[in-house]
Amino acid sequence: MITAAALATLALVCAVGAWRFTRARWTYRAPHVAIVLWQALGVTWGLAGTGALLSYALEPYGQGVLQGLGAFVVSATNGGYGPAESFTLPRILALIAGLTALTILVVVLLTAGAQTLRARRRHRTLLALVAREDPEVPGVRVVDHPGPAAYCVPGLRSEVVVSEGTLRLLSPAELTAVLAHEAAHVRERHDLVLLPFAALHRALPWSRVVGRVQSEVGLLVEMAADDVARRYCSPRRLATALLRFGTAGAAPTPQGALGVSETAGSAVMARVERLVSPGPDLPRQIRYAIVAFSVTLTASAPLLWLIPH
Repeated sequence: MITAAALATLALVCAVGAWRFTRARWTYRAPHVAIVLWQALGVTWGLAGTGALLSYALEPYGQGVLQGLGAFVVSATNGGYGPAESFTLPRILALIAGLTALTILVVVLLTAGAQTLRARRRHRTLLALVAREDPEVPGVRVVDHPGPAAYCVPGLRSEVVVSEGTLRLLSPAELTAVLAHEAAHVRERHDLVLLPFAALHRALPWSRVVGRVQSEVGLLVEMAADDVARRYCSPRRLATALLRFGTAGAAPTPQGALGVSETAGSAVMARVERLVSPGPDLPRQIRYAIVAFSVTLTASAPLLWLIPH
């Protein structure tokens, strides 16, 4: 019971922390660190929430969650659930709920990943037919489309794509900034950061907190790419490029891709503001402390899964 209570408390702490975290603004000062913390909260919440239910249900076996699941499978194949005195309705319901929640999370994540891979494969096939190389932007695929568009297709065979409308809209300095932003998405595999949160939103579409979390992580990913891009270009040129995309009505980013104008409305203005008037960086000691806390938090739920009841 102690393990189940600890896991339930951990899940509650993560849920409350996520709700409060969506209102924090220090994250804009260190988006990479904030992304690490968001990933830790997400993983821990999923494992702690399902683990609390399974720990309570499997407590009669006197083992950890993983060992208890193994013992349950063995006893179920022999026609029983566990000791007769522990064959209670609350434990059975907890077991059903825990296994169902865990299955949904895993299946939704795998489904989202598979759909993303299929969408990218289809888009690469389309690009092979309609995109062209341009000597003025080496290594970039150009699509003959009048509207502004700039995005990357991540993966083992990543590609950066811009439209003819983008080449006409942006100055050379602005185009360099946009391409540096997309290269940052590719290099840091931001698609893998976003995938679990998109899958969680798909599993819990009714949750306003999950929706806000997904939007917040998406904004932080764009800010992280902005920070990498500003090492190779003028931040003001990237800011003006974002504004040009916004006023010109950028084309929607294809499924499975990441675009420079992925965010909209107030989120774009938040990015522009921090590019034009950046605030002070988060102190190094605080960044290290947040990363250390994130690692500890991520390890806590798996450890509790292994601790005997």
